[in-house]
Amino acid sequence: MNIKPNLFQKFIHRFLMMRWVSAFLAVNLHRMDAVMLKLSHGRHTVTEIVGLPIIQITTIGAKSGEPRTMPLVSLFDGEKIALIGSNFGRQHNPGWYYNLKANPQCTVQVNGREQKFIARQTEGEEREKYWQMAVSYYKGYDLYKVRAAHRQIPVIILEPVK
Repeated sequence: MNIKPNLFQKFIHRFLMMRWVSAFLAVNLHRMDAVMLKLSHGRHTVTEIVGLPIIQITTIGAKSGEPRTMPLVSLFDGEKIALIGSNFGRQHNPGWYYNLKANPQCTVQVNGREQKFIARQTEGEEREKYWQMAVSYYKGYDLYKVRAAHRQIPVIILEPVK
């Protein structure tokens, strides 16, 4: 399912890594993706144009207890899905991270199909494996790591419920 970005997409990635662009995207990209998903009946996102695969994940809010659906960049490893909690290098982890820590069960929609998953945070070699996979798709993760140097960017694995 993972397709490496082409040369044009890698060129666009350089633009996306700029601090002011990242700041804009941190606030707006999930909204733009949600609109595109709605317009395309769940088939396309703005983010996929730059070569990054997207899932729609529904979590239960850590504070509210309400369902929260969000499009997220994802990396596929067989049946597992890796999520990188970079939050564009911002000072804090993304909200979905706290939702999954409080309530690890989630629903993922890919290509119009839904499946239940359980989330867990990675550590050590496993974390490094998925971090390197993420950087191979989008070099901006290394820049986000520098910007968020006070925290370790979480890498979450979603495993299908059997």
